[in-house]
Amino acid sequence: MSDKELGHDFRQAMRQMAGSVCVITADDGQERTGLAATSVVSVSMDPPELLVSVNRSSSSWPVLEKAGRFGINVLNCSQQHVAENFSGKGGVRGAERYANDDWTQTAEGVWLSHKALAVFACEVEKVVEHRQHALIVGKVFFIETLPGDSPLTYWQGQYGSFASLSSV
Repeated sequence: MSDKELGHDFRQAMRQMAGSVCVITADDGQERTGLAATSVVSVSMDPPELLVSVNRSSSSWPVLEKAGRFGINVLNCSQQHVAENFSGKGGVRGAERYANDDWTQTAEGVWLSHKALAVFACEVEKVVEHRQHALIVGKVFFIETLPGDSPLTYWQGQYGSFASLSSV
């Protein structure tokens, strides 16, 4: 199999992995931005740590790299517009990505959505640069779980939501 074929097949296979849509937020004191991500992973329970994978060519990477802290917002199914803003749809960049949602800032400067299902504020613990990505391990210092609808999911290039098999 050629590298080109392998790359194509890899992308197609990865599209089979449904994921919860999260928004990663960052503010370095001069610029506020963020990105949409399905690549958020729990690393440790004690202490609580999460890992996010960020493409270093992303416009948000320089701010994340400088900020030292970041937020993870687990979006609910009514927040597709937020995911689209943070994915840069329509050329939306920087602080414009925060439009049309209800945000608050922690005392430490981390932006969190009042409408998300769960929010985490993290201190950067470690960054591992691997190929074109930065794997960022964040030590969680604030968590809030909020009531809401089903989570927003992403599968096969489309947004959706979770439905329990017992309700089908």
